[in-house]
Amino acid sequence: MNKSVQPFFPILLLLAGLVVNSSLWAQTPYDTLPILQPTEAHAKQAMVSVNILNNYHYRKTQLNGDRAKDVFNSYLTALDNGKLYFQQADLEVFERYKGRITEDINRGNLEAPYVIFEIFRRRFFDRMEYLEQLLDQGFDFTQDESFDTDYENHTFAGNLEEWNEKWRSYMKFQALNLMLAGRDYEASKEVLKKRYANVKRNIIQYRSEDVFQLFMNAYSENFDPHTSYFSPVTAERFRQNMSLSFEGIGARLMQEDEYTKIVEVIAGGPAFSSKKLKADDLIVGVAQGEDGEIEDVVGWRLDDVVDLIKGPAGTKVKLKVIPGEGGINAPPFELVLARDKIKLEDEAARYELFQVNRNGRDLKIGVINIPSFYMDFEGFSKGDPDYRSTTRDVRNIIKELKQQGTDAIMIDLRRNGGGALVEAVQLSGLFVNKGPIVQVRQSNGSVKLEEDREAGLAWDGPLGVLIDRFSASASEIFAGAIQDYKRGVILGETTFGKGSVQNVVDLRNFLPQEEDQLGQLKFTLAMYYRVNGESTQLKGVAPDIEFPSMIPADEFGESSQPNAMPWNKIEAARFQSEEKVDNTLLRNLSVYYQQRMKTDQELVNLMAEIEELSKEREETSISLNFEKRKEQMELAKKAREQRNKLSETSAFGNEIKVIGDKEPDTKDIYLKEGVMIMSEMALIKVG
Repeated sequence: MNKSVQPFFPILLLLAGLVVNSSLWAQTPYDTLPILQPTEAHAKQAMVSVNILNNYHYRKTQLNGDRAKDVFNSYLTALDNGKLYFQQADLEVFERYKGRITEDINRGNLEAPYVIFEIFRRRFFDRMEYLEQLLDQGFDFTQDESFDTDYENHTFAGNLEEWNEKWRSYMKFQALNLMLAGRDYEASKEVLKKRYANVKRNIIQYRSEDVFQLFMNAYSENFDPHTSYFSPVTAERFRQNMSLSFEGIGARLMQEDEYTKIVEVIAGGPAFSSKKLKADDLIVGVAQGEDGEIEDVVGWRLDDVVDLIKGPAGTKVKLKVIPGEGGINAPPFELVLARDKIKLEDEAARYELFQVNRNGRDLKIGVINIPSFYMDFEGFSKGDPDYRSTTRDVRNIIKELKQQGTDAIMIDLRRNGGGALVEAVQLSGLFVNKGPIVQVRQSNGSVKLEEDREAGLAWDGPLGVLIDRFSASASEIFAGAIQDYKRGVILGETTFGKGSVQNVVDLRNFLPQEEDQLGQLKFTLAMYYRVNGESTQLKGVAPDIEFPSMIPADEFGESSQPNAMPWNKIEAARFQSEEKVDNTLLRNLSVYYQQRMKTDQELVNLMAEIEELSKEREETSISLNFEKRKEQMELAKKAREQRNKLSETSAFGNEIKVIGDKEPDTKDIYLKEGVMIMSEMALIKVG
């Protein structure tokens, strides 16, 4: 059976009209490319996906009416986030699709996304020709101009003159960033030419399946941020959990605009161990070995970047990275990682023991670091009595800490993105005496309680939980339960806020007669709720004592995502509070911490750095004057050096002694403050 649909005559006629009306497109490389069109399998998958989402997604909504415009805008943003390629005239052409795009997909009509993509691709090739002219002409970096890095403020060009000026400003901005990193203009020009040659190669390699996936994701993300379509290739990568995650640097990556973005740092891997890489960081360069020459990978296809990064265990790779919290204008840094395979013991719970002298007493604080909520399901199913799990490992650690006379325990869940729900429940049971831990609400309104059914406590002494913005899912369930049961003190930053549960379905199950390889659909079908009835969605878990944060909540986390599921409440579960934490204790600990905020030099430095970063983020109008930018960078560098002068030695100073042969990060300010607060909690207890 012929799987391709008949050519979309509207596409051909529309593009032919554009060629007649524009002198810009006479014989461009675009003319050598075939017009991309959807297949019959794409049409069928689109209809099946819509049916699944309309009937089984938690929201039980349909993207009709005004929501069709949202889908349309999401697709335009996916193609042209910076409003660099399309013009106002194009939007007028697209107006015919704006209100009906979701009705069309209900019928398997994919004309709109393919027409829009073809016009995008044609505009792209025009801009690549103009880019060559711009770079060869050069720029005047003495002029007092600026570039707005907040693309939300940008508009589509209304004519050719505006279009050209938009690109001149954009390319000058990119060239200046490269020059400020140490290159002269000629070298910067060559980097940019090569960068956009890679983008061009990426666009040339686009296939019909790529366009379909791009559109289906623009459609599905309007249900919620965690609902998406996987093409057959992407689905296979998902099934393998991206081999890069398990033999390479240990990071899950995605392509966002022209950049390769870190989505998740895998616990136990080289990236995790470096403590320098985190979600939202952008990888802009890759080199082989410590001494290899860094290759600019902006504009590369994700698969090609992955191929450069991954490699045999033991070999080294050098990365050039823009820190996510600083935005694309932030100074990049370089680091070398030794590729490795992730082993269960590398991501297993581990502990450090610290001694703090307070009021003449030596108090021992045990810190249990849990990178993820893991469980050896295969060993469990086979009845292996020694199977590994988070709860089993932590139980053994607690025994060791008790033997060493620990006065307080702090669970460190920073950068813990979650894992097995059963482990979050069972781990909570080590600290609370039996009862519900989390509520799971299905889309039909039914609620299931996940309970700790084992009576007794592994630890009944002072307890703290250290969290940050990267603590998510199962981490939020555990921290929320400890807080609701008033069992321990929650320290740090508000967590990520992911309170939704996803399921992945293979579309072949719905189209068994289809000969083509089909993709998969991941969608949200349930929500997590704390035992107090509050959702962990959007708001996350707020700490009892909040530490200063380098990461603004409105820029990272669930609350920063468009179309995120709302926060709400359901009826609280029946549970018996442990009453280990009350308002008096929290008030005393807060007073102690506020005093340290004024007197501890590390915290003073940290607050100053956060304030400086906040100012930099708020300033989206960036000067394109070389000397002015250089002066700004030098001043910022001197300020950082001044702040960090006292940070060159251990952040722990003389306050904390490390017990044993473990080697914790003694420059970890947040760990230090957590330990100090736990020492105050232990001191109050021993009185």
